[in-house]
Amino acid sequence: MIRKHIMSLHPDPLLKELGLSFRTARLAAGLSQEEIALRANISRPRYRDIETGAAAARATTLINIARALGLEMMLIPQAMVPAIQSMLQPAADDDDRPAFTSDAEEEERP
Repeated sequence: MIRKHIMSLHPDPLLKELGLSFRTARLAAGLSQEEIALRANISRPRYRDIETGAAAARATTLINIARALGLEMMLIPQAMVPAIQSMLQPAADDDDRPAFTSDAEEEERP
């Protein structure tokens, strides 16, 4: 009980972000919290707490929720997180150039 009270005072930003992703997917699918909870085999209050970022959950529970929403979750080694995040960032205009160009292509560029 004390831990839940402390978490509500200082919600983890990652839990909030994950919960927001679940909420966005749920609303896009036109599903209720109850429907997702039933599909994920958890109670609606438990799902609500996860969706609002008020509670953490086991990896298996998060995977079940994701699948109930038609999503897939992946566990990524922490050392690889920066590389994955950089791949998920939108490319800038100058980032969309080929890695290798011929000399003729270089001469044509202004």
